[in-house]
Amino acid sequence: PDVIIEAQFDDNDAEHGQDHLQDMLTDDIKKLSLDTGEKGKAAGVTGVHRTKQDDGPKVSDPRLLPDEFLQRTAKVVYILEKKHSRAATGFIKLLADRNSELFKRCAMFSPVDHRVPRVYVPLADCPPDFVTKPEAYSQMLFICRIVDWKEDSNFASGQLCKSLGQAGEIEPESEGILTEYGVDFSDFSPEVLECLPQNLPWVISPGELAKRRDLR
Repeated sequence: PDVIIEAQFDDNDAEHGQDHLQDMLTDDIKKLSLDTGEKGKAAGVTGVHRTKQDDGPKVSDPRLLPDEFLQRTAKVVYILEKKHSRAATGFIKLLADRNSELFKRCAMFSPVDHRVPRVYVPLADCPPDFVTKPEAYSQMLFICRIVDWKEDSNFASGQLCKSLGQAGEIEPESEGILTEYGVDFSDFSPEVLECLPQNLPWVISPGELAKRRDLR
């Protein structure tokens, strides 16, 4: 496979242009290929070559390149902390393939935020008349929460939590945003409200003002 070669150059290199940088890299790689000796030639290790599609230097064996010329790669093996709430606002629609078994069990949820994948949701979570009247819900916002995403599937699996209302209205849109970011917007409990002053109108006493910093 081709090796992606990266390099940094200072102001002196910039004055000489990009050709100077490529020539410098080519000379370095030629020296590396010469160091392999006759053993490398016998093994079929080629030196630096150029193609019409790419004028940059290339090496057949990546092991001949120094570490600073190699691009690091990695693989995600575990998620330590889930930053996203796994909840998204979007729309539901029927699957395109009406003859598939999946069509009888699931609907497609399309999030408004395109950074979130599309999700298969059970038809049991959808409104009862959704299959017969899907156009009635084309502009209805729903909240969906992702519960799984298998490695061999292009789409995640989730559950519809609730219907928010018509898209474009302030209250449904606001509730969707707050839910996506995990903000608790429920009403305060009676215990919390009891901590507030009961005798209204309430004013700060002079003694309290004396020991506080006024930021009004």
